[in-house]
Amino acid sequence: MKFNVGTIDRVLRIVAGLVLIALAATGTVGWWGWLGVIPLATGLFRFCPAYTLLGINTCPLKK
Repeated sequence: MKFNVGTIDRVLRIVAGLVLIALAATGTVGWWGWLGVIPLATGLFRFCPAYTLLGINTCPLKK
């Protein structure tokens, strides 16, 4: 599995995922806040299946 999520993209995904999960855990938002697990996982694993399907890669090229 190749990495396709870059550093800035990764940080934003992790932060957004954690915020959504925290809001869901405190009852501020509904059940949909638990969907924050998806951006959190893609940020932690540095791989997004949707990016692969769309041909997107925000990870810098390594030589």
